[in-house]
Amino acid sequence: DSDPLTNPFSLMEGMISCHTGWLESVGMMLPMGFLLGLGYANVLGDPNDIESLRGTIHGFFSEDSSIPDPGTPYYGLSGALRCLSEGSGQIAFLKDNTISDYCPEEETDQREDWCLENSRYVALPSFAKAPSDVFVYNPDYFQKESISNVMNLLISLSEEQGSSDMLFNTFGTRGVVETNSEDHLGIYSSLVSSIPGISAYYVDDEDGEEVTIYLEELRIAFQTSDTSNGTDTDPSHLAGFLSNELGVNVSVIHVESDMQAVSSLESGDAHLAFVGHLASVIGWKMNGLAILAAIQNDDQRLSSQVSGWTLSDSELASYATDDDESTNPFDLISGMVSCHTGIDPYSSLIAPLAHVIRNGFLVMSEESKSNSLDDLVRSYFSNDSSIPSQGDSYYGESGAIRCISEAYGQIAFVSENFIDEHCVDDSGSSADWCMETDNYTSIGVLGIIPTTSVMYNPEILDTRSRASIINALIDMNYDMYLENYSRPGMGTYTGCYDITVHKVSYEIPKESCGDEILKNVLDGSGVARATSQGHLGQFSDDLMSVPGAFEALEGHLTSVES
Repeated sequence: DSDPLTNPFSLMEGMISCHTGWLESVGMMLPMGFLLGLGYANVLGDPNDIESLRGTIHGFFSEDSSIPDPGTPYYGLSGALRCLSEGSGQIAFLKDNTISDYCPEEETDQREDWCLENSRYVALPSFAKAPSDVFVYNPDYFQKESISNVMNLLISLSEEQGSSDMLFNTFGTRGVVETNSEDHLGIYSSLVSSIPGISAYYVDDEDGEEVTIYLEELRIAFQTSDTSNGTDTDPSHLAGFLSNELGVNVSVIHVESDMQAVSSLESGDAHLAFVGHLASVIGWKMNGLAILAAIQNDDQRLSSQVSGWTLSDSELASYATDDDESTNPFDLISGMVSCHTGIDPYSSLIAPLAHVIRNGFLVMSEESKSNSLDDLVRSYFSNDSSIPSQGDSYYGESGAIRCISEAYGQIAFVSENFIDEHCVDDSGSSADWCMETDNYTSIGVLGIIPTTSVMYNPEILDTRSRASIINALIDMNYDMYLENYSRPGMGTYTGCYDITVHKVSYEIPKESCGDEILKNVLDGSGVARATSQGHLGQFSDDLMSVPGAFEALEGHLTSVES
């Protein structure tokens, strides 16, 4: 579609894939090396075990993906194409001439029975070249002069029909050309080295010591304040945990904003960064960064929701709660005075706009595509809609709810739990304008806000190191700090308890235990494996459905920095 923000390789996640066979070059090694190397997928399991590739394929694609054995119908290039043709898969990894070889348009008698019309097959962008077979020698035992003689002889075989036929019958080729290892195998080598376990064959220590991370020092970009130094929220606790897990030094690079963290990854100053959702999607779509993991909310989800809210005695609320399929609250909201938070472009403006555009309530004309987000909101809702600036009475989520509570507006857009958390009945802590919670009704979810992303630069951080880092981060999930915990007949424990091995480490300080780091440093309940598409895909789709959304995000993040 000529859109630099769309990428077919990102959309492969979750699809049923058709591979040519286990460790087959074209159908498995090259596509997985490409997807892992560029950060579309992450290794699941031991980065030093080739068997981790099977779980990685099923984790990124689908449990139903085809990894056929020799002799089965979907084995080989023809089998992968057949898998796609018969609807058993959604994407097949083939050579550029596979379709013409097995489904030639002109020679109908040569077409396989399962071939579809050739127009049904669409070639996605080429991502790798599979080298042809080679003649290999050992330079320790073959003199240079002899090498030259043999090479010239092999090249000359293509000059005469008889010797050319011999080449074809023996090697399946009519000719041999001169090349070298780097020219012929260089790109292939860089791709397959991303496969788990492959590097162990030619990189690891000759003494057999297993390599888990190539870095001598892991640098993490983290946004902190001076007040966190020496406290439970100090990111040095995270650095210490990872250093113990990985066996390398881990340092923290302090940054002032999420966009500075993105810049540090892009430049290579940092290997890892913890980044909020707005800068994460910019880093992914605009800067080529990728996501390794995501921080879980207190409810262990990887996102929160933006919802529309109205007063319970309104017609809008009755449409939302009447269980009548013929009534839809979104049929009513055009022309209403809306209350927006003004905090950031997404939750304030883009989420409601994306919802009404995607569902056909707002049809974009060529003229309207050039409007600002504010103009789009006011043209669909009302010229009197509240789009506040910081310091205004109706600024923020509390301001948006105050806006409908004081009857200025008819609909507000805030996070799903805001009213329950801030207009608590009989608590005495609610704002004066708060009504009781049953006076507010949600008309539905409009969009999602992804949690903090753990980002990296796939051009700098290798797949083996990534796998080791994510495994180390996830280990925090299994730590629990116990204080004076008693078990009958077992005594009383105080220390960091590892639930995977049922062992208490008494020497680990409370602030350095995994669950405490998650709570105090990362402001979450756990770490989960994630990919860019999986974590940010829906959020990105919302942005792409609204003209000017990405530009508005960039402008907002730039203004925050300044």
